[in-house]
Amino acid sequence: MDMEKFKILNKTKIEKLPKTTGVYLFYDELKPNTKHLTPIYIGKAINIKDRVKNHFQQPNYRDNLFINKITEIGFLETGSEIEALILEANLIKKYQPKFNVVWRDDKNYFYVAIAKNKNKIPYIFITHQPKLQTTHYKLQTNYIGPFVEGIALKKTLRFLRKIFPYYTSKKHPKQKCTWCHLDLCPGPLLFENPLSPKALTGLREYKKNIKKLVLILKGETTASGGASLTAGKTVLNSLKKEMSRYARSGVARKNSSYKEDFEKAVKTRDQIYALEQIMANTNIVSNNYDSPIIDGRRLLENRYNWHTGNASHSDASWDNTQKILQKILKIKKPIERIECYDISNLQGKYATGSMIVFKNGKPDKSQYKKFRIKMEDEPNDIAMLKEILERRFLHPEWPLPEIILIDGGIAQLNVAINVKNSYASYLDGRLNMKHSYSQDIARIKVISIAKGKQELFIAASPQRANESRLNFNIKFGQKGQPKKIPLKALPQNIYNLIVYLDDEAHRFAITYHKKLRKKALLT
Repeated sequence: MDMEKFKILNKTKIEKLPKTTGVYLFYDELKPNTKHLTPIYIGKAINIKDRVKNHFQQPNYRDNLFINKITEIGFLETGSEIEALILEANLIKKYQPKFNVVWRDDKNYFYVAIAKNKNKIPYIFITHQPKLQTTHYKLQTNYIGPFVEGIALKKTLRFLRKIFPYYTSKKHPKQKCTWCHLDLCPGPLLFENPLSPKALTGLREYKKNIKKLVLILKGETTASGGASLTAGKTVLNSLKKEMSRYARSGVARKNSSYKEDFEKAVKTRDQIYALEQIMANTNIVSNNYDSPIIDGRRLLENRYNWHTGNASHSDASWDNTQKILQKILKIKKPIERIECYDISNLQGKYATGSMIVFKNGKPDKSQYKKFRIKMEDEPNDIAMLKEILERRFLHPEWPLPEIILIDGGIAQLNVAINVKNSYASYLDGRLNMKHSYSQDIARIKVISIAKGKQELFIAASPQRANESRLNFNIKFGQKGQPKKIPLKALPQNIYNLIVYLDDEAHRFAITYHKKLRKKALLT
């Protein structure tokens, strides 16, 4: 990690620190005959500003060892909590800050070990010992670390294992183990007959998955087109290329094996989505400074606490949430109904769209709608979104929402606003007057969530709907209310609501997509 990427502030300017996830560094004064500051302590946080303030305002016995020595504070924002965990480990390994290691030795840190058995099959486990001493055989083991928090590391591996299943020991029983039934272990296939064609093919796929998992855990950046990509984005790009290759192969083949290629493409597509969700939304870093991790069940409850509990509590929670949302989106009318839309397809095949509905902050599944996209075999998400929105507005019997949330960036936002405005204008022309229904349509607030960039896009007015992303940022990005808001900068209850809406729309769309694909494969 290039230290020039870190922003450095004097310790008197803590209020200027960001309230985002990342890594922070404490520096003491510049030593004689040195050109660069040396970190004396490195940490990570969900909220850098709050965590740093906590060191100064509520120091524990460890903080008291170095708090008076701090002169400067460095920080670097990360795209996710997993990236913060990995970056912290890499920086501690590289710089060995005095007050990170003063109360720890190698036995107290955690390492991820990647070992191989006699058949060259990799397996993964966590250890305190980066170097095991033996004279009997040569260990084929690589270590990643050191990691400070064992619980956070275990939770990270648990999430990643859902995407890239792996073995945790050098042997596997002949029957499926418990982890196999949870889709966390590749199973006995590679051990039964290691030299069989099926096992060799499976081993190649398994090693590819292990390579991707290791790349994420190492947190190494790569260069692409002059830009620096995080390990997570590098793996995502690799998976997307694999998915396209499998899909093209499936289309090109004329024999029965095309189904196998499509299934591989679908599996890879699911890996992409799962990795995007983990890198964006996973909570592994605690805001509780006394406990290393927050209980997973409590996290889930906290995430959706704006619509849980008894009726009176739920109503009060939603009333508060919708008032905040009104203020952010500048909506005068109380928010009762929100619709969210998503598209699911495989290179244009079996394309589906979803419309999910939240009423007063809760899912109303009786009003969910699914769309079979009529476009044929054309992988064009923009056109598909346009189609389902046009079809939606042809149903005046469906209640209108106050907000429409779109899964996508500026392009998806623009097409949604254009469809809405075009239909409102059409009604005005047909009725030859400003009709209340067309005015209600025009007043719908359209926003979009770009998961890749972790941003919420807000259109300022209908006239700006045709702006490209570049012009949008240049012309409107610096004025008044931001037209794109980092998701992590949103109030927690609004962040939870937006992410929940988007996840639910994706779930509903992909469920219908899989149903159509399964039906096609059986015919």
